[in-house]
Amino acid sequence: MKFEAVTIKDIARELGISTSTVSRALRDSYEISAETKRIVLECAEKLHYTPNPIALSLKEKRSRSIAVVVCEIANSFFSQVINGIESIAYNKGYNVIISQSHESFEREVTDLQFLASRSIDGLIISVSSETENMEHLKKLFYKGLPIVFFDRVSEEMDTHLVMVDNFNSAYKATVHLIENGYKTIACLTNSAHLSITKERIAGYKKAIEDSGELVNEDLIKYCNHGGVHADETEKAMNELINLEKRPDAIIGLSDKLTTGALRFLQKQGISIPKEMGLIGFSNGEFTEFLNPSLSIIRQPAFKMGQTAIELLLAVIESKRPVQEFTRCVLETELIVRDSTSRNK
Repeated sequence: MKFEAVTIKDIARELGISTSTVSRALRDSYEISAETKRIVLECAEKLHYTPNPIALSLKEKRSRSIAVVVCEIANSFFSQVINGIESIAYNKGYNVIISQSHESFEREVTDLQFLASRSIDGLIISVSSETENMEHLKKLFYKGLPIVFFDRVSEEMDTHLVMVDNFNSAYKATVHLIENGYKTIACLTNSAHLSITKERIAGYKKAIEDSGELVNEDLIKYCNHGGVHADETEKAMNELINLEKRPDAIIGLSDKLTTGALRFLQKQGISIPKEMGLIGFSNGEFTEFLNPSLSIIRQPAFKMGQTAIELLLAVIESKRPVQEFTRCVLETELIVRDSTSRNK
């Protein structure tokens, strides 16, 4: 049997009054008496009536729906960002539609075409690792769709950006390794064109240079799908451990790459931290319970989500075109545990 929602016609039929009277009563119109409103509302509750969101969106010219596009919901960082978005969106009367690109440019384009066809009010996005061409986003943006970028951002559109201090985060992680006696520090990172990659690699290189050493490009391995494919991470790690001068420490510049490096080292029987130190960006709740416990750079993911939705709703609900935009940079936290402590 096909589900059929209760409509104002059903309420009107139940009460023996016109649909226009029911409609006005539900809108709390001054034209309808308090007694009639009471009767209509009681009947609506008895019949389990809920307003039709499509009809409301046509009337208000707003769907009250926000789209969020991330690479992978299973990634703890992105799931925490989504929780932050939802914590505010639902209280403001907006629904959140979540889509995953799985680090695919083609999938991202397809998802955005579908979401745009659903008349979303705004978009919060962290672009996929394959995304270099922003034309699909520019088309939506210049047609008037409010967009907020977070984490992996684009500066090709004049809009709000929410990120962490990527440069200093990678810098302090590298300095931590240097101060703990590690000499040959490698890093695993995402696609070279991503904003987070450029900023984090710059921080890593500056820390190496400040220590008086030269940067060895062979110690930097780019994973174009950000660790989503395990074989990609394994290939990069194999190349590192087979270098003539094998690194004695690894920095993972994203969540998946950090945990992928840990899995590889344990599988190879390489002792952490005695043979190889390991630190990386991670928001996984399990990192302190691993053996060894994992030193991490933790990002304020929940706060990033809250900030992104607040900025987006300010644009959506503004009575005038917004012309000033925020580049919001949040601080990260360095958490030192056993995986970088050689004295353990």
